[in-house]
Amino acid sequence: MTFNDIFKSSFLENVSAFSVTDTLVALLFSFLTGILIFQVYKKTYNGVMYSGSFGVSLITMSMITSLVILAISSNVVLSLGMVGALSIVRFRTAVKDPLDIAYLFWAISEGIVMGAGMIPLGIIGALVVAAILLGFSGRQCRDKSYILVLNCESEEAEQNAARLAAEETKKCLVKSKTVSADNIELTMEVRLPKENETEFVNRAAGIIGVRDAVLVSYNGEFMS
Repeated sequence: MTFNDIFKSSFLENVSAFSVTDTLVALLFSFLTGILIFQVYKKTYNGVMYSGSFGVSLITMSMITSLVILAISSNVVLSLGMVGALSIVRFRTAVKDPLDIAYLFWAISEGIVMGAGMIPLGIIGALVVAAILLGFSGRQCRDKSYILVLNCESEEAEQNAARLAAEETKKCLVKSKTVSADNIELTMEVRLPKENETEFVNRAAGIIGVRDAVLVSYNGEFMS
């Protein structure tokens, strides 16, 4: 085959090489695995603000990747052009959770495998990865992690509040302390059981010398 033979195929010949059955099968299994990825993401998410649009994007990303792989595998010249076109694409959306990157690559990988026609590999891989993610998410600590901010009038009030925090919480760690002329602001990371979270804040605010107590949900890396 010469170099001219590669480019002499017409548009109609490319259309005739298109298989509707293969495309529908690849899109169907990409959609099913995308639903699985979405459900695992929804089940294992432990942040503060859940994004439903990100979960839907995992499904569409798997299907779109399958379409790209089907197009690349049907034409050698088109595959070279797509490689050049996709190389200039840049995504600048910030990823809030490092685990979201794993879900993105998982969805893209499933789309590649399904588009390549290796459906059993895609199904087995999706089930294994889903089992691993669900297993590790079930082993995470069920206690909630919070940031506690206390404004105290004196050092005695600060000591009493810190003592109460150490006694009433499972974990307590001072993150920052700000001292001014008439105020001491103490910021602590605490871990509370679900049934005791509001009562603890009420007792902390009731300490003599504590102006106010603020409890904020914390979705960062917490203490082990």
